[in-house]
Amino acid sequence: MRLKKNLITASLFAAAAPLAFADENAVQAQRLDTIQVQVHPLAQTAADFAAADHIVSQQQLAERPVTIGDALAGELGVSSNQYGAGSSRPVIRGQDGPRVKVLQHASEPADVSALSPDHAVTVDSVLAKQVEIIRGPSTLLYGAGAAGGLVNVTDQKIPAQMPENGYEGRAGLRYNSGSDEKLASAGVTAALGGQFAVRVEGSKRKANNYIAPDYFHDHDDELEKERRVDNTFAEGQTVNVGGSWIHDRGFVGAAYSSRQDKYGLPGHSHEYEDCHPHGDELDCHAHGPAPVPGHGHAHEEEHAGPWVDLKSERYDVRAELAQPFAGFQKLRAHASYTDYQHDEKEESAVMTAFKSKGYDARVELAHQPAAGWEGVIGAQYNQQKLDIRGEEALMNPSKTQKWSLFGLEHRQFGDVHVELGARADQQKIDIDSAQKGFDDYAISYSGAASWDFAPDYKLSLSASHQERLPLAQELYAKGKHFATNTYERGNQNLGAEKSNNLELGLHYEADRLDYHVHAYHNWYDSYIYAATTDQHENFRLVDYTQDKAKFYGIEAETGYALSDSYKLSVFGDYVRGKIDGENAPRVPAGRLGAKVNAGFAGGWSGMAEYSHVFKQDEFAAYEQETAGYNMLNLGLAYAAKYSKAGDYRVYFNANNLLDDQVYSHASFLSNIPQTGRNFTVGVEFGF
Repeated sequence: MRLKKNLITASLFAAAAPLAFADENAVQAQRLDTIQVQVHPLAQTAADFAAADHIVSQQQLAERPVTIGDALAGELGVSSNQYGAGSSRPVIRGQDGPRVKVLQHASEPADVSALSPDHAVTVDSVLAKQVEIIRGPSTLLYGAGAAGGLVNVTDQKIPAQMPENGYEGRAGLRYNSGSDEKLASAGVTAALGGQFAVRVEGSKRKANNYIAPDYFHDHDDELEKERRVDNTFAEGQTVNVGGSWIHDRGFVGAAYSSRQDKYGLPGHSHEYEDCHPHGDELDCHAHGPAPVPGHGHAHEEEHAGPWVDLKSERYDVRAELAQPFAGFQKLRAHASYTDYQHDEKEESAVMTAFKSKGYDARVELAHQPAAGWEGVIGAQYNQQKLDIRGEEALMNPSKTQKWSLFGLEHRQFGDVHVELGARADQQKIDIDSAQKGFDDYAISYSGAASWDFAPDYKLSLSASHQERLPLAQELYAKGKHFATNTYERGNQNLGAEKSNNLELGLHYEADRLDYHVHAYHNWYDSYIYAATTDQHENFRLVDYTQDKAKFYGIEAETGYALSDSYKLSVFGDYVRGKIDGENAPRVPAGRLGAKVNAGFAGGWSGMAEYSHVFKQDEFAAYEQETAGYNMLNLGLAYAAKYSKAGDYRVYFNANNLLDDQVYSHASFLSNIPQTGRNFTVGVEFGF
């Protein structure tokens, strides 16, 4: 069967090649404008960074899944810890959760996604301008402990400049056959007078349970073949309204955002709700409360199983001022308040309620060049009040406060570009219980250099010492967590998680050939993780603890332009993780692939991508081997103008065309298949 699928793949690539060459003399390569990394206060381009930074454009995001982990899962070194269709976080170089910070326009989203994989990240990639994956010293501008890197979702809800011709906008419609997903999005920026601009945007999505090949579901102790994976529905809507006063030296603006989501929890099981610890062992005899009526039955006569009802309101204020005072080039300030809550429900009954109120404020000052050095200094304050009530109340109400100072400097020394970064954090956690509070500090620093040692060649080296302060959950958790089938126990004696990190890169970029290779190694002296103490069937007792750990890997990609309209790329990534000498959990398997991008005549473009994800047989205790799979995706698009200022784009994508069974080792639901063969069709209008 696998040979047959590989033959199909080869045939499709062979068929695509003549199409790409057909009009190579008639089509000239389209060169995109240099994309700037918006999160960086010095407005450097991606090429200026020593580490492997990457930008995903709005056009790419329009065709991808809406959850941020799945939207980035195809990028080099990035996987997803998907939890159904409603929630996913990016896994970068084997790290996830608090070690991969996800920002909303350089600000904390203030949701509860870091607590559990079934909690959605409340950033909207559909309405985003672009998504940036940042590594190296620049990460210390926004947080510490992100050895894998950070993700910044750049939004457009507060205008930073006046729109051309008085208005501009974009609208799109999309349909996906795998889940019958219907998605609509639109945004418009309009000038009100000469110096004021308003932005209104929104998106709405509805998707049913998704399809999966050869899926068998355990029903009353019997395996039954199912076409769709139960309880993987998702729906939601987002509305943003913002405005700015814009002048010659900058802008000041504000925005209001409202988000609502409803999605199923396919792996959320109450089978072990009677389990509780006796010392370091689990007692799972049924002498606790009886199961809640309605488990496993439909809610609202439409969907089965537990589900999340999420609501979030957010207020943002941003300002930017050029030449604010002597010695400084630019001032940036940002403040936000988020009122977030989600209920985990069985039918219409609320079983667990999560409430979070978050404040985030930061100010940055980019100074004038001094002795050849350019840089930025700044301060940040962050606060989150978290209250969990119900059957999965892992801990008592808590308030986490963090004060931070940070700085980044860079300078060119001949053929060598040098970056230096540092961050100091002071964190205080108050817990509404007899448990002791937490008050500690962390110091992180990083340096990087890139050397243009020959024409078209660059060698880069990045080194850092990073310290991450523990989350309230890691300190104070005490209770059942059905999303991960665990009983969690925190550790009040945890200290800062400290890591030393090294990355070496080689880059080459010429007219037709380009490649880059990055090798990295992360050493942890005090890695914070949930260690399994005991297990009953699929339910585990875990204690948060600290130990030595190391993660290392390699990423590589090479591209060759066979013609002005046809480019072939080959890519691969691999990561290995060890904690106390044993395999780390949920480390994604290695991946190899090839991709063809083509630009045809008359606005047509095409794409064909094939990758093989290897089986993961280097698994941790209490895990199982995850099978490998082949992934073949094809795409075709047409773009044109319908007026002098307006354009449109129609696209069609065939995803998982081989209909392979896809299981993600990086997910807590590694035993639940992801979407099978599916097709996406969409249209976008710009005006």
